[in-house]
Amino acid sequence: MIQTEESQNIEELKTQIKRLNSKAGQMKMDLHDLAEGLPTDFHKLMDVAQETYDIYYELDQLKQQVKKMELGK
Repeated sequence: MIQTEESQNIEELKTQIKRLNSKAGQMKMDLHDLAEGLPTDFHKLMDVAQETYDIYYELDQLKQQVKKMELGK
């Protein structure tokens, strides 16, 4: 079966989403561990929280993009 360029792009996005999901899960655990250890390392909280937010934001954007591409078929 020959894949169209659009279906290849969707598959590439889904692969990227899988990788980001793994990283996001790790960031979530890191944030949780940091929160449990408060007030120790409180100075790291904003950086870790921002990084976690950024990953989840990117994941959301990619998922929306895939959904739009799939609906456009």
